[in-house]
Amino acid sequence: MFNLDFNTNPFIVIWELTRACQLKCLHCRAEAQYHRHPLELTFEEGKKLIDDIYEMNNPMLVFTGGDPLMRPDVYEIADYAIKKGVRVSMTPSATPNVTKEAIEKAKEIGLARWAFSLDGPTAERHDHFRGTNGSFDLTMNAIQYIHELEIPIQINTVISRYNVDVLEEMAKLVEELNCVLWSVFFLVPTGRGKETDMISPVEHEKVFQWLYQLSKKVSFDIKTTAAQHYRRVVIQQKMRENKNPDQAIHYQDALMKGMTGQIDGLGRAPKGVNDGNGFVFISHIGDVCPSGLLPVKAGNIRTTPLADIYRNSSIFRDLRNPDKYKGKCGVCEFRYVCGGSRSRAFAMTGDYMESEPFCVYIPNALRKQKKNV
Repeated sequence: MFNLDFNTNPFIVIWELTRACQLKCLHCRAEAQYHRHPLELTFEEGKKLIDDIYEMNNPMLVFTGGDPLMRPDVYEIADYAIKKGVRVSMTPSATPNVTKEAIEKAKEIGLARWAFSLDGPTAERHDHFRGTNGSFDLTMNAIQYIHELEIPIQINTVISRYNVDVLEEMAKLVEELNCVLWSVFFLVPTGRGKETDMISPVEHEKVFQWLYQLSKKVSFDIKTTAAQHYRRVVIQQKMRENKNPDQAIHYQDALMKGMTGQIDGLGRAPKGVNDGNGFVFISHIGDVCPSGLLPVKAGNIRTTPLADIYRNSSIFRDLRNPDKYKGKCGVCEFRYVCGGSRSRAFAMTGDYMESEPFCVYIPNALRKQKKNV
């Protein structure tokens, strides 16, 4: 059974192998460059990092970038981790690097799942967002290779003003592509992402409601990122649907403590994960941050062990205490399972402990306060 004490160990670790990438995505968190950084973690440093990650109760490890395939030693790194028993997945960019031979090599060493980004149901829409003509066609070809090799495929989509009007078409495409998971990211204005690219708070709420209804009728699972308040919407909907009062109270009690069930076949956490709370990010040069979307440096693995940074950094410790959140997030009855996006709070206010600025919900405590005035 996985240790659910996120004060001690993360549930998931993201390692940015490189910032090199051939694409020029409008929203790129990493502000990716065409060439690798000379101070990237070396292969030997990477092995030491994997050893340290494994010792933290062996959380899930995701290789990201940039484009992980821009590192010539990516398969050697993956092979080392997999042989050690680490659960590894990868999110490469859809470029000419993604050949059938490359995917076959990944399958041989044991990479269990691949994830590709699709940000529009057509080439025109997707290629504009990715800043590169031909990206859509390369992505579709890569997905075809994945299916031929019988590897589970995950689709990642960033929801922004560029595609919020075509989400129905996107969901239909994800189903047609026989994907196991649709991972939906809600834009945080960091890196190349801009505030003007974001959908409004009301639109966030509408998309959450739509996602919940969609989740009940499609063949794939749905996961959200930088949308912690989607958990609140799911709780509210399930409470309304639960006709048994005793079960409803038990369910509500578990959810308010942050528990959402058992670890499922997709490896998702049974309690709410947030930036720095069950989640940790290591940059290409070894900087440790609460997440890639919350670029606040808490230390560097070249000088301090990852476990020490994660467990003892004041940044991480504060992020793991929802009672210290400011504004309405700090008094919200959903703060342990939701807590709002700490990344978005930081991007919009400069304070990662501030209230989620794109949530429309008014907590019970504030409603009661208003009534008493």
